[in-house]
Amino acid sequence: MTTNTWPRRRLLALSLLLPLTLAACGSRDEPAVSYQPANYDYLTKLRLNVASVEINDSLPPSNDARDVTRFAPEPPIDALRQMAQDRLIAAGSSGHAVFVIDAASILRVRDRYEGRMVVHLDVTTSDGTSSGFVEARVARTNTFESDGPNATKAALDTLVTQMMADMNVELEFQVRRSLRAYLVSDTPTAPAPKPIQTEDLTPPPPSN
Repeated sequence: MTTNTWPRRRLLALSLLLPLTLAACGSRDEPAVSYQPANYDYLTKLRLNVASVEINDSLPPSNDARDVTRFAPEPPIDALRQMAQDRLIAAGSSGHAVFVIDAASILRVRDRYEGRMVVHLDVTTSDGTSSGFVEARVARTNTFESDGPNATKAALDTLVTQMMADMNVELEFQVRRSLRAYLVSDTPTAPAPKPIQTEDLTPPPPSN
């Protein structure tokens, strides 16, 4: 009597593959981590003596195959835009300022991520004449140990957070150094003291 061993072999192969399949599914289905967009309202406002502040964030698309910027929970360009909205305040009656994002990228280079941010601020008078300019640059490098989706997002989020901490310091330093004449103090002017009220205390002359 001949015994058909094919079903048994098939069941054995399936039993060996099942744990591997479940493990692979588990790595793909790991719970996603949520990230909150950053805000910079708690930092000192840079109040400029201009009537308006514009943000120019029209960067060309990257053609670099190493570019991983799009995988960051908050792309660097979004963080820079938020910083400008939160910190650059138009506090004058004329003139114009333009905050330009020149670079906001993260590249994967072998076993590390290389981040770079470049911005500049142009100030013009009411007739369009350029009257002030500052540039701020920051760069950071972080190594990584895992290619999992959560690990990748965490590493990129950390890198963006570190670069933004550097950028907030660098931009404020450059503005206070080169655009000091355009900074408006946010300390209100104290009102002039009221004159002291006087009263004539001389006794009236005696009546006759």
